[in-house]
Amino acid sequence: MPGTRKLGRKTDHRMAMLKGMATYLLEYGKIETTVTRAKEVSALTDKMVTLGKANTLASRRQAMSFLKKESVVTKLFTEIAPLYADRNGGYTYRRTTFRGKDRRTTARFRR
Repeated sequence: MPGTRKLGRKTDHRMAMLKGMATYLLEYGKIETTVTRAKEVSALTDKMVTLGKANTLASRRQAMSFLKKESVVTKLFTEIAPLYADRNGGYTYRRTTFRGKDRRTTARFRR
């Protein structure tokens, strides 16, 4: 379930960060972050794609209340969701690597 990891932040700061990362991932298609953040963002992004597959007014409003840009919501419903119409989950792909300066495990993932 998304939202169970605290990520060392207060609730408002954590949700703003995750919303921003999910918006960025849907807008540009790829992102690089730590593994724990990637797991949280992946779950939230999958939920947004599921809303896009429903393609109703209610689901569009739910997506608009979560994502930060209206253009990303339009892209989600017109371009991204139809690509995954026949798939039941697993819309994002994660690959783990090590960051160079501190050897922290990072994840590069794309939709």
